[in-house]
Amino acid sequence: MTSKPPGRLRADAAHNRRALLDAAAATFAEQGMDASIAQIAARAGIGKGTVFRHFATKEHLVAAILRDRLDELTAAGAALLDATDPESALLEFMTACVEIQARDRCFCEAGTGISHSDPEVRAAGARLFETASALTDRARHQGSVRDDITGVDILLLSRAAYEATAPMADVAPGLRRRYLSVIFDGLRPQAARPLPHPAPTSAQFAAAMDENPTNNAPKAQRR
Repeated sequence: MTSKPPGRLRADAAHNRRALLDAAAATFAEQGMDASIAQIAARAGIGKGTVFRHFATKEHLVAAILRDRLDELTAAGAALLDATDPESALLEFMTACVEIQARDRCFCEAGTGISHSDPEVRAAGARLFETASALTDRARHQGSVRDDITGVDILLLSRAAYEATAPMADVAPGLRRRYLSVIFDGLRPQAARPLPHPAPTSAQFAAAMDENPTNNAPKAQRR
């Protein structure tokens, strides 16, 4: 029997890993963190053992998907850094942040969970923060958002727009854009008043993720 050359084996392994990640991402997006490895394996057309050959635990798999989602948002933001209208670019970025949360339950549930202990997730989060900050700086320099708004503010307010409308997502899916517009109006400098508390720093933001109660969940689930 002729064996495959090493290059072909690596290509096959990369293809199988990507197919597994795509199946897992779709399953988690629909069902959230409660989705089982058995469901993911069935969707990918593989056995559970194959899943665990690629990812030692369910949390490792979730972390890989979260890295992909964070990088997706970072790429969307980076593509807007050269936009001629910084104000529209920032609003488009916030909209992308809200929409990815609306379509992917796992992104929201894992976003404040144990996957933040993963160094690659941390690095992806830092890249997203840098991109959000760059977009915010451009809009602030343009004068379209108030001087005390930061990239962390933008990320947290994008989450707020999603959370405020999540209970009505099935009956009024466009509502999140309404509240995002209300939030964005509040970012404008016209009639702005001093805020009662400074924006969180990137270090505080990262520390809050580590202290989230969900970080106490078992670290080696193999469901």
